[in-house]
Amino acid sequence: MTIFRDRDIEALEKYFRINLINSLPGYKSLNMLGSVSPEGVTNLALVSSAFHLGSNPPLIGLIMRPQRPENDTLNNIKATGQYTLNNVLPDWYEKAHQTSATYPSGVSEFEKCGFEPEYLDDLKAPFVKQSSIKMGLQLREMIDIELNGTTLVIGEVVALLVAKPLIKEDGFIDHHQAGTVTVAGLDSYYLTQPLQRLAYAKPDQEPKALSADS
Repeated sequence: MTIFRDRDIEALEKYFRINLINSLPGYKSLNMLGSVSPEGVTNLALVSSAFHLGSNPPLIGLIMRPQRPENDTLNNIKATGQYTLNNVLPDWYEKAHQTSATYPSGVSEFEKCGFEPEYLDDLKAPFVKQSSIKMGLQLREMIDIELNGTTLVIGEVVALLVAKPLIKEDGFIDHHQAGTVTVAGLDSYYLTQPLQRLAYAKPDQEPKALSADS
């Protein structure tokens, strides 16, 4: 087994270190973040840091990269207070990857990468029409992390668009059935293979499998 201590990690070649640390947590959620500027220019960015923060109210956390003047995604969220998260599907994950390219500020990745925006009447931010699981979020809090210049963005889910067959009887959203793509590191994309859903764990009870339709 290879052992890296902190001094070893610090001494690594830059891009080797980036790939090593980014892939370390394993598989991550993958979403396309849709936003719009006050001037009406749409923006689309690939993000892999979204996480569940609470169910009541329904909160999703997101870590954004260090702030810079051309960060249209973060600037749009600050300006409009709204954004969307949309799942990535196998038929077009390459196009989704392309949205991570550094396009000039004010250029729409929707247009450049071949995605169609979709809107709800009371939300400014665009959804990705091609996606099958979509969240509309209202910004609730932003926390700047001084340690590395990133920003924690906390949003409340105010709209949820999900293809009906993907929602099971107990409310579980079946991402495997949806074909949702996941990612490890910065550029390695995967489809998941389910093992089993298990019942709520209780002390002194053996794990119990849930039925497929639960």
